[in-house]
Amino acid sequence: MGTRTILLVALVAGVLGVVAGLAVNGPGPLLRTELGQRAVQQAMEAVAPPAPEGLAVAKRGGPVPTITLPDLAGTPRTLPEDFDGRPLVVNVWASWCGPCIEEMPELDRYAAEQGYNGVQVVGIALDDPAAVADFLGRIPVRYPILIDAPGPRDAGVQLGNPRGVLPYTALVSADGRLLKQRIGPFVHGELDDWVRLED
Repeated sequence: MGTRTILLVALVAGVLGVVAGLAVNGPGPLLRTELGQRAVQQAMEAVAPPAPEGLAVAKRGGPVPTITLPDLAGTPRTLPEDFDGRPLVVNVWASWCGPCIEEMPELDRYAAEQGYNGVQVVGIALDDPAAVADFLGRIPVRYPILIDAPGPRDAGVQLGNPRGVLPYTALVSADGRLLKQRIGPFVHGELDDWVRLED
């Protein structure tokens, strides 16, 4: 086994240990940094199964593939085309995901503060439509929610989340490029800084 392979295995094991620790302790300071997020993303890509044949998957700096999903009313919406012209925060979540639920007030606050000219926010629920509608009846948000079925071809995978970790957030430029990726929940005020950060 070569030195490069040993280092890669050690990096992957270390990052996966950090991710596993998140489930127990919540996100630590490392995952709240861009460097930490990039390290986790690289480690997950290294151990992820290959994408299904023919599936377009976004890479940082590259175009986001066209993704068409229904909203809660069943109306098809297409990312990024239906939301072009302004940056877009796409949050992938599920109604059964505790950290996803905890960050929704932060996403809702941020979306409401952006108005008609700021950054857009869209949620993609990898969940049963009835469960999502029930959840949003109890905890409503003011940004659009689209529905997808979880699996190897879901919107999260297409947006660069090969392991399907939730919550997952992607920042898409006004011209449809993947600028940033985030694994784990945002806490109050963190989303503002994350969107403002320059790569």
